[in-house]
Amino acid sequence: MIEFRMPALGADMDAGTLLEWQVAPGDSVRRGQVVAVVDTAKAAVEIECWQEGTLFELLIQPGDKVAVGTPIATLLEAGESAETAPRTPRPTIAATPKPAQPQPAPAAATTGTAPTGRPRISPAARRRAAELGLDASALSGTGPQDSVTLADVEAAAASRPAAVPATAQQRHAAMRQAIAAAMSRSKREIPHYYLSETVPMGTALDWLAAYNAELPLERRLLSGVLVLKAVALALRDYPQLNGHWIDGAFQPGPGIHLGVAVALRQGGLIAPALHDVAAKPLDQLMAELGDLVQRARSYSLRSSELSEATLTVTQLGDQGVDGVFGVIYPPQVALVGVGRIAERPWVADGKVRALATAQFSLAADHRASDGHYGARFLAEVRRRLQEPDSL
Repeated sequence: MIEFRMPALGADMDAGTLLEWQVAPGDSVRRGQVVAVVDTAKAAVEIECWQEGTLFELLIQPGDKVAVGTPIATLLEAGESAETAPRTPRPTIAATPKPAQPQPAPAAATTGTAPTGRPRISPAARRRAAELGLDASALSGTGPQDSVTLADVEAAAASRPAAVPATAQQRHAAMRQAIAAAMSRSKREIPHYYLSETVPMGTALDWLAAYNAELPLERRLLSGVLVLKAVALALRDYPQLNGHWIDGAFQPGPGIHLGVAVALRQGGLIAPALHDVAAKPLDQLMAELGDLVQRARSYSLRSSELSEATLTVTQLGDQGVDGVFGVIYPPQVALVGVGRIAERPWVADGKVRALATAQFSLAADHRASDGHYGARFLAEVRRRLQEPDSL
């Protein structure tokens, strides 16, 4: 018997609310399959299962809130029988006030439901319903076979009682509380050290302009992608900055998965992971980065994107700041900050000239590395950006 538990989607999550099951008892589950959608303080997250089996029992229902680590479903392993499998006790459900929902419109006798009994709803409509705090199972659909469409979700939101803004305020307050808890823990438990270096960016920008000149607008690269790739390649040589501090020891990351800090439109911050950055070409990274940012801002991420980052990169140059000295996101052991690229005085060969530069900073955990190691890492990032052809 396999117990599928509520996953921890970062240091700022201690509980999650089930929004939707995407499997039913008797379904076969494969590794990496999305089996549920869970609401955290920051987003509605698609939860993947990393074990194979046959779903035996659902222990919680949509709307139930349980602590991280709580069993929420059970799976039968190969060779196990439903007749002989033991029953897992139902978990304790946290009491959570539910927002007022609109009364569904009268429907025909046959409503649009999936074969498992779940309502038919498009992925975009489901994400929007989660964003607005609507229970998708309570909505009436006007699409094919009475499926719930994006227009149905927007109409339901528009007809909700006036209590809805309070729900939005509560979500924002919960996000700020989650960020406060994680960052307070970071500053309390992690002995930070900080380094910074001014990096010449002229060579990289010239290469980028030439590369983009032959491409349509939608396929052009941003300078931020060069930064991500340079950081990832440098981490190959400095692995003590790529991983987690868990149970009093450093654990190397299983790959180079960079968390990308994304500012949300309603306020707050989230840092989902781009996976295997060092191994991917720049055009693929650009496409994946654009998709990741879009889904982060529409509250549609996967659990692996929120739990597997091995180092976070925050780039605030578009906000006009010269530099950023960030707070490490536990259990990670380092964070790279990048300020704006701008022309500044630069001395070369005894002469002063204007050169595009950016300030790179490193916040690192002194338990996992020291300043000399971190300085060499920043120097390697700088070297990589002087050779953009090799990125």
